[in-house]
Amino acid sequence: MSVKREDLADSRFGGNKWRKLKYNLLQARKQNKHTLLTFGGAWSNHIYATAAAGRHFGFNTIGIIRGEAHQALNPALRFAQDCGMQLAYIDRETYRNKTSAEFLNQLDERFGDFYLIPEGGSNQLALEGCAEIVNDISDPFDMITVACGTGATLAGIVTALNSRQHATGFAVLKGAGFLDSAVKKMLAENHSVVSSNWHIELDYHFGGYAKTTTGLFDFIRQFRSDHGIELDAVYTGKMFYGLFDLIEKGAFEKGTRIVAVHSGGLQGNAGFPQLSLD
Repeated sequence: MSVKREDLADSRFGGNKWRKLKYNLLQARKQNKHTLLTFGGAWSNHIYATAAAGRHFGFNTIGIIRGEAHQALNPALRFAQDCGMQLAYIDRETYRNKTSAEFLNQLDERFGDFYLIPEGGSNQLALEGCAEIVNDISDPFDMITVACGTGATLAGIVTALNSRQHATGFAVLKGAGFLDSAVKKMLAENHSVVSSNWHIELDYHFGGYAKTTTGLFDFIRQFRSDHGIELDAVYTGKMFYGLFDLIEKGAFEKGTRIVAVHSGGLQGNAGFPQLSLD
């Protein structure tokens, strides 16, 4: 098994989040947009990365945050605000309807002209960027694995696979059965053949998004000790745990060449003192 170290890109907006943002930022520049508006939860890696990329490349940024505002910001939102991102909070019911024309019109009236990036950066331009993860791998492989939140990274990877390669996504949300249809929809919109050379594992969410257990923390600490690679508790820790568990259970044929994508997100560990290096 080998590891594709997307985490070694820029620590502020690297990993798969940069892959998703890359062509969106180019499109925003092409449209002469000066402000990026996007959505995310309080611990969103995408919000973090968009704020950092916006500051680096000269865009104003607005983050529509799911849930109530808190006087004391968590490390992710504090970083976003320090990058100049304007944070606006909406209740969870409204957030569920964030793609409705009515709500988008309200955002337009409130914030003026902006370039809209969907939650998680997940659109067709994101798929184009995520396909480059595969294109950058020089050694032959049979299987590639990645953590899944919205499914866009997995979908982008699938578009770049050949017929002999397979992709496995590890859902980090509880009840993520919807991801199967979401990935199929993205592939169809990409005019890609909705092939059968990918699937999503649903049993390694550890209770839900950003939910953790002592066993997960133990695994992440042991992985760091054994391999010298830091994992995060929201995405990559769950993916590697699931991958190792499947390998131990004999889920892959002997000799299968596996590439595991480390998609970054290590800044999220600031919210988990159990993973402190001290």
